Amino acid sequence: MSATLRKNFVFDAIVVSHLEEIARVEGLSLTKAINNMIEQRYEEIAKQKRLEAFESIVGSASGVFGNLTIQEIKAQMDV
Repeated sequence: MSATLRKNFVFDAIVVSHLEEIARVEGLSLTKAINNMIEQRYEEIAKQKRLEAFESIVGSASGVFGNLTIQEIKAQMDV
């Protein structure tokens, strides 16, 4: 079981109303609804970071073989 931490937050009244409706519709406590939303958003951010890291790796390899196609490289290897 992971450790829990108690924090106090201040929300606008409209945000509280929305949160209560979300929790009610999904059958969750307010805490669980907030946890789910935070984890969902965090996963989106982590996914974006992984994608950016992948794209930087792929981008750094461009031009390694010049303007040759795979077929041209294979043909040169047969020589």
